[in-house]
Amino acid sequence: MSRTGKRYGLSGSKVSGAGCGFGHFILKSEKKIVTFVQLTAKRQSDMLSIAERHKYILDNLNKYGFVRITDVANELGVTKVTIRKDVKILESKGLLYKVHGSARPANPHVADMDVHVKDNINRDSKRLIAQRALELLEDNDSIIVASGSTIYAFAEEIKARQWHHLNIVTPFLRLGVLLNEAENVNVVQLGGTVHKKSLSVLGEEAARSLDDCICSKLFFGVDGIDLEHGITTSTIDEAKLTRKMMKASSQNIVLADSSKFGQRGFGRICALEDIDVIITDDRISEQMVAIVEEAGVDLIIVK
Repeated sequence: MSRTGKRYGLSGSKVSGAGCGFGHFILKSEKKIVTFVQLTAKRQSDMLSIAERHKYILDNLNKYGFVRITDVANELGVTKVTIRKDVKILESKGLLYKVHGSARPANPHVADMDVHVKDNINRDSKRLIAQRALELLEDNDSIIVASGSTIYAFAEEIKARQWHHLNIVTPFLRLGVLLNEAENVNVVQLGGTVHKKSLSVLGEEAARSLDDCICSKLFFGVDGIDLEHGITTSTIDEAKLTRKMMKASSQNIVLADSSKFGQRGFGRICALEDIDVIITDDRISEQMVAIVEEAGVDLIIVK
């Protein structure tokens, strides 16, 4: 029986006992064959799934504006290390932008844009957001209203309503001119250096003027709402003034259409957690809804 065992066995294999040695050897051989087939199939599957994983990442990036590495790994049943490698490859091809724990569109940074150009972008969404923001206002409120195209739409809604009395502090020159015509609306126009693209005043003089203000609410627009960097705008000076306005207000309310999520401005205003309310449109992704709510921010979605 030992000879029979040697005939079917591997070189140097030991067999002990008559029948059990032969049986043991055949099982080992079968196990090796099965293992080899499984490994080969796995390698083929992995080679195919690279393209599938990349497509999944890019599809979700286009749909939601960002993807979390942890979420993708869980959805696809692979390790985070694998997805990090995938993201690195896609970044090297210029298809996305890698940040800590997630990926963003290839260029998430936004440029400083003329406010008149912004007026024509997502106009319907901005109007709906402005109308919903108006519901947060009450007679005899004292508020700060910043600058931007969504803010101007908000100012138009304020003008169209009848008020017994309303105090508005603003750095926005267009808003000051518009609401100067509104009945029972008292406008306090901040002074300072005029930023031509936003038609808003900035600088130390504007910031000092806010030291004397105690307001119930601040309404402001942003250029980006980013998971990693929070609330951002296109200039550092505007970010500084917005932080000062936040300190002068009891409640901080962001008016931002859904295109601002996943974008990033040059000037950081604050963390997402520092905001009380965000009003946006219904094109916001489910992932961003979850992130905003996890940060403890009241999210109002208009339709």
